[in-house]
Amino acid sequence: MKLVIQRVTSASVEVEGKIVGEIDDGLMVLVGFGETDTTREADYLARRLAKLRIFHDDEERMNRSVMDIGGKLLLVPQFTLYAHTKKNRPSFHKALAPDKATELFDYFTEKCREFVDVETGEFGAFMKVSLLNNGPVTILLEKEFE
Repeated sequence: MKLVIQRVTSASVEVEGKIVGEIDDGLMVLVGFGETDTTREADYLARRLAKLRIFHDDEERMNRSVMDIGGKLLLVPQFTLYAHTKKNRPSFHKALAPDKATELFDYFTEKCREFVDVETGEFGAFMKVSLLNNGPVTILLEKEFE
């Protein structure tokens, strides 16, 4: 499971001309699942994401989490995070199958909602993602259990 986390002052996802998810201060997160991912990784990364201290405190140090600032998450499913790029045309054989990935994305979304408000993109849709990066701060977070 891979998360690409961007600290934002605003972000939105549009599908077929309609905004399906939108946040102000918070984190826009691209979420990808690998072929061996389970709820175990989703549980772990939901907690890590909510507690990741990448917002400034009063001394301008990254010492606050999205929970601490009352921010929101915008979760965007992104199977292309598992692109295999050895050749010029990417292969996605290491990504979790769409039916299982949809279930795991929904599970991960609900786990994140235990910590903060969450908006989402639409799994399997062609999405237009807009964001105003704050910093910029972009972090890759992943966990693979052996």
